Amino acid sequence: MKGVYVLIISVGKDIKVNVGALGSIFFERGVYAYVGSAQNGVEKRVERHLGKAKRKFWHVDYLLDNEFANVVKLFYKKAGKSEECRIAGKLGEVGVAIKNFGCSDCGCVSHLFKVEDYGFLRDFMSEMRL
Repeated sequence: MKGVYVLIISVGKDIKVNVGALGSIFFERGVYAYVGSAQNGVEKRVERHLGKAKRKFWHVDYLLDNEFANVVKLFYKKAGKSEECRIAGKLGEVGVAIKNFGCSDCGCVSHLFKVEDYGFLRDFMSEMRL
């Protein structure tokens, strides 16, 4: 299925992660929302992200390789690639953007956001029908 997905990631303690070409990024302990898309099989892409034994290719692979970063919730829906950036834009209105993360193929500021308002996150995901 072509689709977009949002990974809710818990970072259990402050960590510093080398994220490939982005270099070293500091992640504060907390909850993050990562938006991605897969236009040739969202199920396989998400399965790959959730696995531990993988070659690091996407920015989120570097974060998820850290023992203190874990996916705690997953949302996805059938949609085209443009929906990925629309969702990222909405999350950027309430979350703190991790600049340039996960958006090297578009003009967005980021596709990863630290989110403090869990109620908003829950309601937003429901509204997006993710």
